[in-house]
Amino acid sequence: MASLRKARRLIKATVAEWQEQEVSLLASALAYSTVFSLAPLMILVIMLLGMFFGETTAREQIVSQLDDLVGDDGADLLATAITNLRDQANEGPLQLILNLGFFLFGASSVFAGIQNSLDRIWDVKPEPGRHVFHFLRKRLLSAAMILAIAFLLLVSSVANTLLAAATASLNEWLPAMGSLWQILSWVISFVVIAAVFAAIYTVLPDADIHWQDTLIGAMLTAGLFMIGQWLFGIFLDLVDIGSGYGVAGSFLVIITWIFYAAVVLFTGAVFTKVYARRYGLPIIPSDFAVSTVEDRPERCPED
Repeated sequence: MASLRKARRLIKATVAEWQEQEVSLLASALAYSTVFSLAPLMILVIMLLGMFFGETTAREQIVSQLDDLVGDDGADLLATAITNLRDQANEGPLQLILNLGFFLFGASSVFAGIQNSLDRIWDVKPEPGRHVFHFLRKRLLSAAMILAIAFLLLVSSVANTLLAAATASLNEWLPAMGSLWQILSWVISFVVIAAVFAAIYTVLPDADIHWQDTLIGAMLTAGLFMIGQWLFGIFLDLVDIGSGYGVAGSFLVIITWIFYAAVVLFTGAVFTKVYARRYGLPIIPSDFAVSTVEDRPERCPED
């Protein structure tokens, strides 16, 4: 009973904090900006993964992942944008350099927006008077996140490829083991997604947070993300938006999914904040940041 009361209080406090931080507005702003940065981000990830698999294979893997997230129409729309931008980058050395700069700036803008929102949720902000330093630091951290995500996608792709090969071989002798391999695939996906969220919560904000609190929040966020992915897939199977709205329908699917992912990301951040204040260690500003609240107690009372 005591555990149920704690869980109920934790959920109640998370909902109250969620409303106070206006998470839906933060998610809407991030979804809008991400739409314009998604193709450059995907191109950079494809280029990085292409160093290991070849660019064609990397592109096919990314498009396959997008198909799982936003359906055939949304994936086709993004694949077309990626192809068009990538073809422009092959026009010459100068054009390549300019496009790489554009890709990096556009892709890093997504993580810069995430950082600003996480700073707000966790009641921190950059130290005043260090605007240039903070801008450069933010862009470098964003570039590091792109590399980290590319690495995790590489690990996930290799693991799933090996698992698929093992499944194909073992199914000839143990057909009943197919469900086990599917579960292992889900576990791998969960671990990779949780690692991405943990990296975002740890690296991007101008705050220091204990790794155990981060891990708990990242696991919750990964669970919500995968549940939403599953439900969104069912919705796309039942409703053919593309046939009724064409390209506009594909765009609607993409921005709706991005909005949900942003809501999940920031909900996990709110939960992490509430959990850390109640049961973990307080979230404090980093060396180059200050708190936006005064006299904040280290832990909230247990009610």
